[in-house]
Amino acid sequence: MNRLLLRNADDGDPAGGWNRDPEGSQAEGADRSRIAKTGLRLFLAVVSSLFFLFLIAFIARSQMVDWLPLTEPLAPLANPWQLWLNSAFLVFSCIALQWSRMAARQVRLDATVIGFVVAGVFAIAFLAGQLWVWQQFVAWGYFVASNPANSFFYLLTGLHGLHLLGGLIAWGMIVAKFLHRVPLPQLRASVELCAIYWHYLLGLWFVLFALLTSTPETYEAIARLCGLR
Repeated sequence: MNRLLLRNADDGDPAGGWNRDPEGSQAEGADRSRIAKTGLRLFLAVVSSLFFLFLIAFIARSQMVDWLPLTEPLAPLANPWQLWLNSAFLVFSCIALQWSRMAARQVRLDATVIGFVVAGVFAIAFLAGQLWVWQQFVAWGYFVASNPANSFFYLLTGLHGLHLLGGLIAWGMIVAKFLHRVPLPQLRASVELCAIYWHYLLGLWFVLFALLTSTPETYEAIARLCGLR
């Protein structure tokens, strides 16, 4: 009888050892998720500022007389089909990650894992494709220091690739948690953050792609608009 009373008292005490408050745990998890999303947004704001400064420097430098455009008829970016292929890899990566994100919200473990893994594979293919483009540039004699346009191409694509590589490190850590059978509700926020980061990098890549493959006339128009000419 005494044991029964003690058990009933514990059941009624939120601090007791018999039951945990699931609503409190969910609220705590939601708070952590909001904090993580806020931190990611702040990080992306810093990254955006960094790339904005590089792009302004790119436009200003393109107005110098020693600038040799990479989009001339015989230049590497006259027909940038390799970059289009890499762009497709990154698009497929984002689609797969978005699918994983939606599956995680619906608590579908298999679909979440498949989408997440496929997203990483396409992201790795994108980075491999970028290295392939770099090798092509070197093979054609377009070295880093031979032309300011070359330098900016390596700088911008390399910096973007480094940010994606950092995302892949986080992706690998989450995959390891899936392999260790961490419950899906505990990883849902991580999948969400990866999806947000990937979508950001996709948008950033298309901005870089559009700028790198533009004509000198476009650079001149942007420079005049920004008061750089």
